[in-house]
Amino acid sequence: MNKLRALVVDDNIINQMIHHRLLDNLGIENQVVGNGKEAVDVHSSGTYFDVILMDMDMPIMNGIEATKKLREMGIRSFIAGVTTRALEQEKGEFMEAGLDDYQEKPLTTAKLLSILHKINHSGIHNFS
Repeated sequence: MNKLRALVVDDNIINQMIHHRLLDNLGIENQVVGNGKEAVDVHSSGTYFDVILMDMDMPIMNGIEATKKLREMGIRSFIAGVTTRALEQEKGEFMEAGLDDYQEKPLTTAKLLSILHKINHSGIHNFS
């Protein structure tokens, strides 16, 4: 099995560092971008990720818009929404945008392992 590749999409530098380190500690190659538009742009260039950790509240393009756009582009990566906002209505809107999973911040190794476990059992991605 090839190494998993992850994309961290978050405008908060602290969250970027935490998520990057958690992924590194698990041996997962990862890239960090600061908003949804950058996430869409990196996919437009043909880069593929097995998992995307998507923040909801970001400038330029938020997580809901970015998730919808990625799904419209045919991106089948496992997208996990990671946010501090837990209002049911917003969570529902985020899930409907095309999320595969939802975790509240702060992300921990346990939460990340939960996401990865779901990826391994979803069969939606390819390990290419």
